[in-house]
Amino acid sequence: MSSQLALFKKISIAEGMSFLALLFIAMPMKYFMDIPLAVKYVGWAHGLLFIAYMIWLYLAADEQKWSIKTIVLAFLASLFPFGPFIFHKMN
Repeated sequence: MSSQLALFKKISIAEGMSFLALLFIAMPMKYFMDIPLAVKYVGWAHGLLFIAYMIWLYLAADEQKWSIKTIVLAFLASLFPFGPFIFHKMN
């Protein structure tokens, strides 16, 4: 496996986990337990991981010569819970 692709997969897993933590842990803590700092910190981490995901999506796609369809699917996967995990299972 190429270095950019391997790093993209690791970042993708981290980004997917941070998204799930934001949706299913931090958001309930904010709205049901009145702990807004959970969203602040998990949201920041998720935002940084999302930016890294986009950068390494470009690098991996360039290195692997992915089609536009695959690139679009990888991008769309980042917008849905569990999306990055499903994307990597399919590719």
